[in-house]
Amino acid sequence: MSAAPLTVTQVNRFARSLIEGDGRLNDILIAGEISNFSGHYKSGHLYFSLKDEHSLIKAVMFASSANRLRFRPADGMRVVIRGRVSLYEAAGQYQLYAGDMQPDGLGALALAFEQLKNRLAEEGLFDPSRKRPLPPFPQRIGVITSPTGAAVRDILQITARRWPVAEILLCPVLVQGEAAPAQLTAAVRALNAEGSCDVIILGRGGGSMEDLWAFNSEALARAVAGSRIPVVSAVGHETDFTICDFAADLRAPTPSAAAELCTPEREALRERVLAYHRYFQGKAVETVESLRQAVDILVQDSPLGGPERYVALRRERLDRLAGGLEQSAQTLLEARRNALALAAGKLDALSPLKVLARGYAVVLHKGKAVRDLDALPAGEEVTLRAEKGKRQARMV
Repeated sequence: MSAAPLTVTQVNRFARSLIEGDGRLNDILIAGEISNFSGHYKSGHLYFSLKDEHSLIKAVMFASSANRLRFRPADGMRVVIRGRVSLYEAAGQYQLYAGDMQPDGLGALALAFEQLKNRLAEEGLFDPSRKRPLPPFPQRIGVITSPTGAAVRDILQITARRWPVAEILLCPVLVQGEAAPAQLTAAVRALNAEGSCDVIILGRGGGSMEDLWAFNSEALARAVAGSRIPVVSAVGHETDFTICDFAADLRAPTPSAAAELCTPEREALRERVLAYHRYFQGKAVETVESLRQAVDILVQDSPLGGPERYVALRRERLDRLAGGLEQSAQTLLEARRNALALAAGKLDALSPLKVLARGYAVVLHKGKAVRDLDALPAGEEVTLRAEKGKRQARMV
């Protein structure tokens, strides 16, 4: 007698029990390359395939595990996954259920750092053109850091030594742990809302990449970049870099260096002021001495210097002016005499008497030279004038 046929569900369930019953598949490490990656935006689950040169396995990472990832998985990324193998009964699909995922070769934190840095840089968040200069003489300095760390002590000591007139407004926050990014971000926004600071120092002392991770928060980077108050990032030591460093207006290698960058050196400033004082004092002395000499000259050349000297100077000046006037008059008179002689010569050359001197005579009628004798009637009386003498005549 043949057995009753099994249902699809029964077969899939049996296959699932076989797979899950093998302890070797309940907790495995598997390495491969991600492909066909898809992140469900509503549920937060991640769906992808993991492959090597010869094979492929379907995989899923539920939101509860995906939310703990420090980086963003993507196609082509090589990863190492810890998880279990089972069978999805509804589709009869054998697949990998990922509980944890790490980049293969590069640490998750380093990869997450590079991914976020590149994405924010593409948005222009780190553009040098948007960075602002620090105020030269700050009156209030906001400090966002742990109230118990060495960073705040260094900042207080250096500020008190270099620029004691500045007031320090401390915003105590956590600088490490899960709650730190939110507190750091809230502190930056609070100082901007109050608007009572000239500059903000944001930082902490050194530590591992995990210790400094709060300063790689995307929300904090956006708050720093959007701050109306210039922000100096001072996280860790000189070799440590965080996303906050790139978003800030200025990066300081240490919190101590941040305090120095934000404050002028009081003694150096005092020397500058004294140098300016000496310079302007010297200029003032030179100006007063120059004016005194000018006054002395004016006094000597005025009645204040003695009436005899004043009168003598004025008489001498008058003599010079009179001599100059006489010379000018003589020059003008001579010029006019020469011009008159030239005009007389020209007039003499044109005189009709010159013509008479050559043996000619002129006929005058009523004092005017006659040009047309036919125009005079017979019996009209005329005057004949020669070079020497004149006679009356009558027309015939």
